[in-house]
Amino acid sequence: MSNVKERIIGAVTIMNEKDAQKVWELIQGTFILNNAEEVEPDPDELEILKAYESGDPEYQPAISQADLMKELGI
Repeated sequence: MSNVKERIIGAVTIMNEKDAQKVWELIQGTFILNNAEEVEPDPDELEILKAYESGDPEYQPAISQADLMKELGI
């Protein structure tokens, strides 16, 4: 077993159940993302992305990143 795998197992072993569940969800998410099919965005999505990136106030988040992380318990 590699050093990285040993460290992961050791860390999970001493985690509380809630933190271990978060790690498991991250692992699952990684596999899901690695197997995700890449889809070309449609023109409406590209236009919205451009509006967001240019700072158009109609397309800016209604919540700050710090508030979102607090809301998610991260």
